[in-house]
Formats: sequence, C-alpha cells, structure tokens
Amino acid sequence: MGRAVLRSLGQRPVTGVDEDPRVAELRTAVSRLRRQLAALRADFPDRAIAEDELAALAAMAAAGVPEIPRLRASLLLIAGAIGSMSALARGLSQVRAAVDLFGEPPRG
Repeated sequence: MGRAVLRSLGQRPVTGVDEDPRVAELRTAVSRLRRQLAALRADFPDRAIAEDELAALAAMAAAGVPEIPRLRASLLLIAGAIGSMSALARGLSQVRAAVDLFGEPPRG
C-alpha cells in the first residue's frame, strides 16, 4: 500500500514521524545486507556469525535506540565474518555508515 492509501485509511506508514532517522537508516541498511547475504550462494566458514549478528542488529533497531557499544561490537563481528567478500562490500559499508550515525561510544 502506498502512503496516500494508508493516509486515506487513517493509518500511518510503518516508519512513523516520531522514529529516530538513525534507527530507520540502520534498519534499512541491515535489511539490505541480510537480503544480499541470503542471496549469496557461496558458503563461507563464518556465515552463521554474520547472520546472527545481523539478526541482533535488526532486533536492536526494531526495539528503538540501540546501545552504541553493542552496535559497534556487532559491526566488528559482521565485518570479520564477511571478510573480503566483494559481493557484500557495499552492503557492509552501508551498515557501517548507519552505525556511525550514532556517534562514538563514551570512553571510560
């Protein structure tokens, strides 16, 4: 359904006005990389780790504003699991950019 149809039915789009745009960007980037990973026919040793951490990022995005240290830890695990797979490089870059929107974790 298009936005106009939803509005005519008195409904709002799933990504409501009150949603943090950083969370929306994270959700979009994670979803895209999950689809790319699922479509990749090649098997690699750490595929399950990448899938599990992407699922964790998706759950954090669905819950609202995620914990920055956990976001960064998941990103590192995903990057390590995917390695240098060129087919996933752009999707991984988009996830990294979305995580970076949350800024640096506090030092201490």
